[in-house]
Parts: sequence; C-alpha cells; structure tokens
Amino acid sequence: MLNVMTNKEHDEARQGEAFAPFTDEVNPYKKHFYIESYGCAMNFADSEVVASILMENGFSATNNYEQADLIFINTCSIREKAEITVRKRLTEFRSIKKKKPGMLVGVLGCMAERLKAQFLEEEKLVDLVVGPDAYRTLPGLIEEAETGQKAVNVLLSRDETYADISPIRLNSNGVTAFVSIMRGCNNMCSFCVVPFTRGRERSRDAHSIVNECRTLFADGYREVTLLGQNVDSYYWVDEQKDERVTFAGLMEQVALISPLLRVRFSTSHPKDITDDVLHTIVKYDNICNYIHLPVQSGSSRVLQMMNRTYSREWYIAKVNRIRELIPDCGISTDMITGFCTETEEDHQQSLSLMEYCKYDLAYMYFYSERPGTLAARRFEDDVPLEIKKRRLQEMIDLHRIQSLHSMQRDVGKTFKVLVEGTSKKSADELFGRTDQNKVVVFPKGDLKVGEYVTVKITKCTAGTLLGSVN
Repeated sequence: MLNVMTNKEHDEARQGEAFAPFTDEVNPYKKHFYIESYGCAMNFADSEVVASILMENGFSATNNYEQADLIFINTCSIREKAEITVRKRLTEFRSIKKKKPGMLVGVLGCMAERLKAQFLEEEKLVDLVVGPDAYRTLPGLIEEAETGQKAVNVLLSRDETYADISPIRLNSNGVTAFVSIMRGCNNMCSFCVVPFTRGRERSRDAHSIVNECRTLFADGYREVTLLGQNVDSYYWVDEQKDERVTFAGLMEQVALISPLLRVRFSTSHPKDITDDVLHTIVKYDNICNYIHLPVQSGSSRVLQMMNRTYSREWYIAKVNRIRELIPDCGISTDMITGFCTETEEDHQQSLSLMEYCKYDLAYMYFYSERPGTLAARRFEDDVPLEIKKRRLQEMIDLHRIQSLHSMQRDVGKTFKVLVEGTSKKSADELFGRTDQNKVVVFPKGDLKVGEYVTVKITKCTAGTLLGSVN
C-alpha cells in the first residue's frame, strides 16, 4: 500500500479495527459488550480504558456484536466522512436491536459531545452518549439506560487522565501498545474540533506512565507509542515533591526501562517540539528516529488563518533542524487542501513545501468544515468541492513519487526490525517496521513475533520494503 492517506483511505483504514478482547466461550451469566473504534490512535487507546472499566464492573467481552448486550462505537468527529460512516453503522445496530430488545447501543468519544441531541432525540439511534472524560460514570449510565431512560454524560474535565486505570489491550499483537500520556488540546487551530470535544490539555502522572510501560515490557511488549494531541507540550508537576517532568524527560524515563523497549510518540505540534526532545532521541538508540510533524499547509497566509502560529519559513527551519541533529529521521505530515480562501498560489506553495521536505509518509485530506470550530464561525467555506478534490489528487500524485523515492533510497541498506506479525499477503512472511516507521516484509523462517531481526532490503514498492534476514 502506498504511503498516502486521503480522507477516504484514512477513514477506511482506521474504522472497525479495535474490538474488545474475546473468548470463544460466551458466559451466559454475564452481560457482554462489543466496541468498535474509529479515527485517531487516541480513540483506540480510550476504547482500551472503557474495556477495562466495563470488565471491572462485571461485563464480559465479545467480538460478535450479535451476541452483545451492550454495543459501543468510539467515534471521531474530525472529518465528515467519519460521521457518515458512524451513522450508517448505528443504523445497522438499530436493526439488530429490534430483534434483541434488551440490547443497548451507545456512542463514546469526540462525536458524542457534538452530536448528542441528533443521536438521542432526532435520529433515535442510541441509548447512551458518553464523552471522553466521562468513562468512569459508565456503570451508572448503563443502569440508567436499562430502565428505558436516555443516559448522557458529555461533561469535560480539567483533570481527568485515567492514570489509575490499566487499559485492556484490544486486538493486541502482544508486541506494540499505545500509552496515553495526556488529554485535550490548548492549540485552537481554526479547523479543528478537538479543543471543544476533548477539552483543555492536562498531563498524566509521569510515574503512572512509566509504570504502565514497565508492566507492558514485563508482559512481553517490545514497543510503546506515547500518545497525546500534542505530546511536546506534556508537562507534569508534583508540587509536594517539587518534581517537574517535560516530554523529553518522560521519553528518557521510558527509554531507560530497557534497551529492548522501542519508544515512539505521536503527535508533535511544530511550534512545541524542542531541541531537548531531539537530543533525547539522539541519545537513546531505542527511541525511534521518526517524527510526525503536521504542517497542514505550505502557505504562510493560510497557516495564519488556520491559527497554526508558525510560518512556512519557520516550519522549514524546524525540519532543517531535525535533519541536522537526526540525519536519518523519518518525517511524516498532515496536509489539508481547499481550506477557506485557498488560492492556486497557496496550493502551489503546499506542493513546493512537500517537494522540499520530501516526506516519508503523508496523511492528506480536503477541507471539511466542522460545525463549532473557529473556521466555521469566522470564514466561508468558499473553495468548490471539485477544486478541493483536484488539488488533493495533485498532492497525492506528488507524494506517490516522493514515497517511492524514499523507499528506493533504502534498497541495499540493513535495518533492525521488530517482528510484529504475519504479512497480510502470505503466511510464509512476517512484517515489522524500521526505526523510521517504514513497513518491512521478510521470510518467516524460524522467527517469532516480538523478536528483533536484522533485515537487508532487497527491493521495494512505493509503500513497503522487502528484504531478507541477515
């Protein structure tokens, strides 16, 4: 698969991937829950928190929604496509519910807060609506919904981090895991709903994060991805002990658990990633040389309208600094085409920025106005859809070439790869990722999932490296 994600492809790649842990034998004396997750990695991590809360309160899990007494969809509200997909899925669940009257259907996450009225009253698709900061109240809300009442809690919190809850790993390969380090976002990007659906930034207790990573390593996991809407702004303070931990300090603590534990992170806001973070990556071999650095546009004028708080030139200087300190660093980005008032000149500046940065991976979308955002209140969505799509295709075509060139540069090189699982195309092949987050496929042989192997790259496609084990 190409290292290209359009809005459609990204939604299809993410939807329905996370289900609750499941056993073949269904216990008839317990109520069963089923979870589907859509959207970003934070939603998938939140589903693991929800699974833990439900199992602590006597529920059992199933990956067959027809056997479930309780169905949850954990939702994304970033793009219109996700909302359309979720509505369709909820309609399907409503049909099943008619055959099983006691079944409850609920919506979790970002979309819950924004569309609670439509889902509950207007479209009558769900019984529960629970926002991302209200998962602890789930047991009581379920009891309320079982009486026939509509149960809702979408209140946002200034301090909830779920630090004391041990997530239940969903559909886990037993090797890689997400670890949430902070919640919310203070960056009021004009196109984004996250500050309104997930609330203000708050950082999780550093000790709980390190302990979770240490437990994962002891359980056989060999890679953790530290998650936050903007991990670089992580800052935890223990006033009693006069302890202050920055993101660079947190990464170092996790890296010191073991040299066999790989550390990744996502996502970085360009304005906040510091030299301290870059120097920490350089210092520890087990912190991966890969940074997701969303730019959104190559036009300084559009960036200002997006409230990204940096210019094109400033962003380029940050990319140059990363490559100065970490020459082999993989860099990926997000790009939006057709934002309000975007001209052909603005679009060409985005393409030229991509030419300069030569991203290894890019997530590309055309602008979809989100109700409630600053852009929806301030600007007219005035770029016609056909122009948005044409510009997006031009961007994809350019990145398709860049992606292939990026892969071709690795042919003949040797990489340390963590074996993550069996290739989707052949049971005789395994796959893993390089330090730079590129997928590598290689012969299975006697190798096992969770092992580190050295792979020499012999050929490639535009999205995958192919090699042999040294």
